[in-house]
Amino acid sequence: MGKEEGRSAPQGSVEERLRRLEDLQEIRRLVLDYRKHLDSGDLLSYSKLFASDGEWLGNTGSGKGPESIRTMLEERLPKNPPAPGATRFHLITDPVIEMDGDSATGQVTWALITRGVGDRPELTLLGHYVDSYTCENGHWRFQRREAHTDIPSRPLT
Repeated sequence: MGKEEGRSAPQGSVEERLRRLEDLQEIRRLVLDYRKHLDSGDLLSYSKLFASDGEWLGNTGSGKGPESIRTMLEERLPKNPPAPGATRFHLITDPVIEMDGDSATGQVTWALITRGVGDRPELTLLGHYVDSYTCENGHWRFQRREAHTDIPSRPLT
């Protein structure tokens, strides 16, 4: 009989593998909380998702550190009005995450949907985030988040 092909044995102890799964889940939650706080306009909670020296870079501007990021977004983002106004919602994909100890990288696709005429959803923008994550004080935070807009194409400056 030939050698069976299949999955290789898991690497690391059960504790190490469990820790990795818990870390992955916390990073996924970080990404979901980012979307929730951004769409609700809670920029204070949003800014706390970044490491103390974390960076945000996008077509809206850039900031380094939670306070700088919050201030920049408060100055440049329009308020998200409640329904039936032109409310905006971000849809995001599950992140693809590569772990490396207390740091990780990831990529997430996002879409911005707005409430259009006749209360119909309209796809406004499509893009992707390029992320670096760090474990700071026992919690995963964004070390750097680049917000790329792909459609329409808007290169980062």
